[in-house]
Amino acid sequence: MKKISSIIWGIVLIAAGALFALNALNITDIDIFFDGWWTLFIIVPCAVGLFTEREKTGNIIGIIIGVFLLLCCWDILSFGMLWKLLIPAIIVIVGLKLVFTGLFGNKANEIIAKIKQEGGEPKAGCATFSSCNLNYDGEVFEGAELTATFGGVKCDLRNAIIEKDCAIQVSAIFGGIDIFVPDNINVKVSSNCIFGGISNKTATHKDAPTIYISGTCMFGGVEIK
Repeated sequence: MKKISSIIWGIVLIAAGALFALNALNITDIDIFFDGWWTLFIIVPCAVGLFTEREKTGNIIGIIIGVFLLLCCWDILSFGMLWKLLIPAIIVIVGLKLVFTGLFGNKANEIIAKIKQEGGEPKAGCATFSSCNLNYDGEVFEGAELTATFGGVKCDLRNAIIEKDCAIQVSAIFGGIDIFVPDNINVKVSSNCIFGGISNKTATHKDAPTIYISGTCMFGGVEIK
């Protein structure tokens, strides 16, 4: 993913540099600073994120916001109409995300539910206006529920014993969650994010156990390292 991101951003910068050079040489006369040009700082990163990030919902919402703002700058829409259309659009996107999650299942939720049905209790970490550090060195790990509300949670699984597929449910509301995983583990993410997101920086390993991570981020974020 990092290579793809670098390539795309490289192409974007090359194109921008070439355009500046052509304008300077009077070969082209393209108005770079058109009305609403600043919306590109929202649209372009989100568009790149669609190709480089596993979680697409936040990027789709960002593109919609950027396009709506651009249309307002071009007087196609009024700023008063913006809020009337933007909020319903975001609600529809989140709703569609929930529908698809429900139709095609959520592996993390299924694993957590199975643990509870069998009489077990997922490990828990909660930080509300505070911080929480969890370390599972030498412990068998099957699942956890992590919540950060105006706070931060750090969950370290690098030396945990992971013998089979497991799950983590996360909720980051104006907060942040950092999850450190072993090098030989796969991570799959399913999330609903509004002005937030989940960053998965792990690599893929063949025939290795998988940690399924599911949750919600609202003005917050989760980073998996």
